[in-house]
Amino acid sequence: MLTVVIVSLFLGAKALLVPASFGQYGWYRGNAMKEVAAASIAFAGRATCEGCHEEVVKVKAAGKHKGLGCEACHGANAVHAEDPNTATSKIEDPRFCLRCHAKDFSKPEKFPQVDAVEHAGKDTCRSCHKAHTPTEAPAK
Repeated sequence: MLTVVIVSLFLGAKALLVPASFGQYGWYRGNAMKEVAAASIAFAGRATCEGCHEEVVKVKAAGKHKGLGCEACHGANAVHAEDPNTATSKIEDPRFCLRCHAKDFSKPEKFPQVDAVEHAGKDTCRSCHKAHTPTEAPAK
């Protein structure tokens, strides 16, 4: 009797929790692609950014961040690309650079890393470095 109850509970839970389209194409939900296709586009893509910001492309080409896509730092910008006047694209967090450059022993030794407190105290990265060419100091 206990086995029948356990099996019944399992089958009931499975019926409630597993989507109907699961298994339609193997070990996947059949509706997954439809759900992904219905999602709104959030990223504009590097080429879109470079089409309007040619001056930044030139500056960045000479810097250490030349291989880094714009939206890696500026975030998803499809809304900004559609209407630059209403949606701005900028980095708000003054310690944003530390996402990549915080000292971490799991990173390669030659990758530029800093202990933020020791390196800059309470200053922001951009008070001493240009974002697109970090080896240059910003104009004062």
